[in-house]
Amino acid sequence: MSIDYDHLMAIEIPDVHQQYTGRDTMLYALSLGLGQDPTNSRHLPFVYESGQKCLPTYGTTLGHPGFWLKDMDTGVDWVKVVHAQQELLIHRPLPVAADIIARQKIVDVIDRGEGRGAMIIWQRSIIDAHSGDALCTINQYMLARGDGGFGGPAKTLVNAASVPDRPADVITTRETSAQMALLYRLNGDWNPLHADPEVAKSAGFQRPILHGLATWGVAATAVVDEICNFDVSKVISVAGRFTAPVYPGETFRIEIWVDGSEICFRVTVPARDVVALNNGLIRLSA
Repeated sequence: MSIDYDHLMAIEIPDVHQQYTGRDTMLYALSLGLGQDPTNSRHLPFVYESGQKCLPTYGTTLGHPGFWLKDMDTGVDWVKVVHAQQELLIHRPLPVAADIIARQKIVDVIDRGEGRGAMIIWQRSIIDAHSGDALCTINQYMLARGDGGFGGPAKTLVNAASVPDRPADVITTRETSAQMALLYRLNGDWNPLHADPEVAKSAGFQRPILHGLATWGVAATAVVDEICNFDVSKVISVAGRFTAPVYPGETFRIEIWVDGSEICFRVTVPARDVVALNNGLIRLSA
């Protein structure tokens, strides 16, 4: 079965009602590597219940409906789906614990042509279940590598932010652990591509790869650490494009450019000389 544009656009992804606690936000921070240095006082509020804070990128995990591309009648070759791009809009700082509702929809499906895949854009709106206030909006771009040329509309994606053509203002490194993908999937993304070696091989990878959102979260957290001294209340949006897969255990080199309230960033894996995440952009409140 291949993609049928009208059918896929009409799929109704059920709302998700979720209660999360301080334990969940703590697990998220730990899954990104915070707490590896037990003496780091800037990391401690995210992994310890005394004065606990929530990382802004935790919003991307909320209201996840599971691996719906596989579980619902989508027609998508789910084994060949990779995360291509991500955008998070933060309407108010995320609480450490909350009761939320996620309303979900497929925004668009773009046919990139035979052999080039299809881009599926999926949006989640996260709402406080009691007040009705919007907490954040997540736009997720997924490249279905095996589904191009299905006859759908051929559109052009909005250009992502470009990093400046000058040396970075800040360069930092972050190490990932060999079990990071297994930890990160406990946040709710159960795609077996990140855990099962046989599934990873069938998709063309040497072994299970790291979630794109883990790479994205590590990078965004590094920016907030380096530029904002971990004042997470300043972050109003985070975006980035995934350009190469990452394997758990690799070390990231994160380049950061500061232009007022706009912070661009890029992630490379020096050991393989690849750019893993490009066109990163964090916007801060004035």
